[in-house]
Amino acid sequence: MATVTFRDTTRFYAGVAKPAVDGLDLEVADGEFLVLVGPSGCGKSTTLRMLAGLEGVDDGTIHIGDRDVTDLAPKDRDIAMVFQNYALYPHMTVGENIGFHLKIAKMAKSERESRVREAAKVLDLTEYLDRKPAKLSGGQRQRVAMGRAIVREPSVFLMDEPLSNLDAKLRVQTRTQIASLQRRLGITTIYVTHDQVEAMTMGDRVAVLKDGILQQCDTPVGLFARPVNVFVAGFIGSPAMNLLETTVDSDGAIVGSSWLPLTPEQRSALTGPGIVVGIRPEGWEIGGTGLTATVEVIEELGSDQYLYCRTAGGQVLTVRTPGMAPWQRGEKIELAPKTGAAHLFDQATGDRLP
Repeated sequence: MATVTFRDTTRFYAGVAKPAVDGLDLEVADGEFLVLVGPSGCGKSTTLRMLAGLEGVDDGTIHIGDRDVTDLAPKDRDIAMVFQNYALYPHMTVGENIGFHLKIAKMAKSERESRVREAAKVLDLTEYLDRKPAKLSGGQRQRVAMGRAIVREPSVFLMDEPLSNLDAKLRVQTRTQIASLQRRLGITTIYVTHDQVEAMTMGDRVAVLKDGILQQCDTPVGLFARPVNVFVAGFIGSPAMNLLETTVDSDGAIVGSSWLPLTPEQRSALTGPGIVVGIRPEGWEIGGTGLTATVEVIEELGSDQYLYCRTAGGQVLTVRTPGMAPWQRGEKIELAPKTGAAHLFDQATGDRLP
C-alpha cells in the first residue's frame, strides 16, 4: 500500500492549445478511496492514465509512496487497473483469467491457485471458476476483471469507469460491492466516473475536475455543504442545485420580493453588483415570501416528490417536498429560501463568498 502524489502534473496533447490536465496538485492517502469526477473531457481519465504510465507527463511529477514513477514503465509501477470493457480472454476460464498475470510472472502453480481461490471467495466467484466469460453476466465479468487486479496485490488500484457498461440496478449493486471490498482490502484506490451520484456514494474523498483543472477535493459531505464555486455547486447534487443570478442592494441579495442579508465580509468580497444565489431543492420553504412559480412537472418517487417549477421571469426551479404531497400541475406556489439554506457566489468570478 502507498500514498499517491501529483505535484504540478500537466499533460498536453498535440494540436490542442489548452492542457488536458493543468498543474494538478493532489495527494491520495494510504488506503484511501478517491474518486475523480467531472464532465466529459475534464481530464479525469488522462489523470488516471498518467498514473498508470499509459500517458506521458509533460510537466510536474507523480509519486507512489516514496518512489518517483513519472518516467517508469507501467509494469514497474506496482499498480493494477480495471477498465470499462473488462478485457477478459474469451478462451480462458474465470480462474485462468484471474491468474493470468501471475502465470506470466512465473509464480509457482500452487501459490497462483491459492491466490485465485482467495480472490474468487472475496468476490463470490468460486462456483464460476471453471466457466468461460461468455457464460457470465455483465456484473460477474466485471468482478472477474477486479479479481485479476486483486491477485496481483498491488500498491494502488486504478478503476476507469468500470460500471458504465452495466444496467442501472446492477450498477448500484456493484458499486456497493466495490466500495465494501476496497475498505476490506485497504488498498489505495483511484476511481474515475462521470456519474456524480456514484462518486458521492463510493469515495472517502471526491476530486472534481473541470477543463483539466482541479476545482475542489473534499469529502462528499464537504462538497455538498460547502462547494467552493458555482461549477461545483451545480455539478454536485441530484437533482442539481438551483442557481439564481441576481443583484445586491443595501438590504442584501434580491430573491424575488425578498432579500437575503449579506455579512460585511461577503459584501467586501464581491467584485461587482452581481451575485449567484444557490439553493438546493430541499432548501425551499413553500408558502414563504419570495418567488411565485408555477408547477410544470411533478416527479413522484414515493418517499420524495420533486416539483419542477417556472417563475414569471422564466427561471426553472426544482423543489423537493415529502412524497405523495397533493400538488397539481399548473398550480402556483410561493417559494422562499429556508434559513441558512442559501449558498452565495460572486457572479463575476464564480467563487463562494466567505
